[in-house]
Amino acid sequence: MYNPGIQVLVRATAAVSVMIAAAACGGHQDSATTGPSATASPDSSVYTAELEKSDLPWSGSPSPYDAVANLDGGRRVALHYLRGKGLVEQHYSPTAKAWTEPRVIYRTKTDACQGIHLRTKKGTVAAIADFGSYCYDGEPPTESVAAVGTSGLTEWSVDVTKDFDGWERATVSSDGQQVVFGRDTTLRWSRADGFERS
Repeated sequence: MYNPGIQVLVRATAAVSVMIAAAACGGHQDSATTGPSATASPDSSVYTAELEKSDLPWSGSPSPYDAVANLDGGRRVALHYLRGKGLVEQHYSPTAKAWTEPRVIYRTKTDACQGIHLRTKKGTVAAIADFGSYCYDGEPPTESVAAVGTSGLTEWSVDVTKDFDGWERATVSSDGQQVVFGRDTTLRWSRADGFERS
């Protein structure tokens, strides 16, 4: 049975549904979500482990072969050297009250040199680490590592400079989108382009 009143109501309901869907897909965005964010990625990490330490001997405390930095919201990141493996990373969730399983972000069998240095800003972590065949004998590093962790620390970009004295500093921009590693030369990293030498 044809009822014009019901037909008008159905058409009006359909029109409202289309407008709501259009607004949800392409409507106005909050200004906080329009620009790229260093911490926008959801955390896909699994937190079930204890914090591990370097297996390299060191008298005294703290060991330069372990580095921990605080992040926003009570999160933490830790890097350490493991003999015969290289540079290892873990990160901590205050919700889970546990760390991720250790993961090698730079694999090498050469000796660890000097300490590990971390800088963080807006969820981006910059790390400096060095390795060399005769570092224990006082020789300079032969592998100087610049590493940057993003996306909840599930992704790490690594650049290795051979036969170099090591990076002296790493500076993370206030928005976490860029990192500059410096010594006598400069190495730049950005979320858009990765590593680039100046």
